[in-house]
Amino acid sequence: MKIAINKAHYPVTVLGPGKRIGIWLQGCNIGCKGCVSQDTWASDPGKQMTVASLLSWCRRVATAGLDGVTISGGEPFDQPAALSALLDALHFWRAQEQREFDILCYSGYPLTTLQKKHSKILAKLDALIPEPYIDSQPPDRVWRGSANQALITCSERGKAIYDPYAELPLDSQPKRIQTMLDGKRIWYIGIPARGDMEALASQCEERGLHFDQVSWRQ
Repeated sequence: MKIAINKAHYPVTVLGPGKRIGIWLQGCNIGCKGCVSQDTWASDPGKQMTVASLLSWCRRVATAGLDGVTISGGEPFDQPAALSALLDALHFWRAQEQREFDILCYSGYPLTTLQKKHSKILAKLDALIPEPYIDSQPPDRVWRGSANQALITCSERGKAIYDPYAELPLDSQPKRIQTMLDGKRIWYIGIPARGDMEALASQCEERGLHFDQVSWRQ
């Protein structure tokens, strides 16, 4: 089974509790206004890899400890068969090595749509943050992009880990953005506040650093 991946990173510490693997899928049919990850929208066969190869990478990088895996995008549920296969592989790894990491997934689709069309996939998650990003509704709780998004638990593991965070205020988490360097590219991981990315680009321009491309506008 192949899956289209925009990027993957470890450790991620701003999209869920603890030290995590972050996996961003490529391709999104929703296109929320104001999305900061517009580089993940287009379908790109050139970014496909096998689920087995992705799992091998996960095993290789997570030697220093792993609290969870966060899957985002793009829109993970636009690749339902590949997403399901990835979740099966993560469950196999977790059981085989008796690891305790959780699996959190973001989606821009409404919860009711996901429950109707993808209930079997939801059963493989520990937690879910669904609903479209709404630029006019700034978030007030941790790990959410906009105020309409809820943190939904999907398993007993998820309840134990995520219930304490469900209504945790946004300002309770001091760190919301990570930086990752990849050749000539700079990746920002996390959920910025409104206007943060434009302000960052402006400050960089003042210091002589010019961005040829940015992910928050096309």
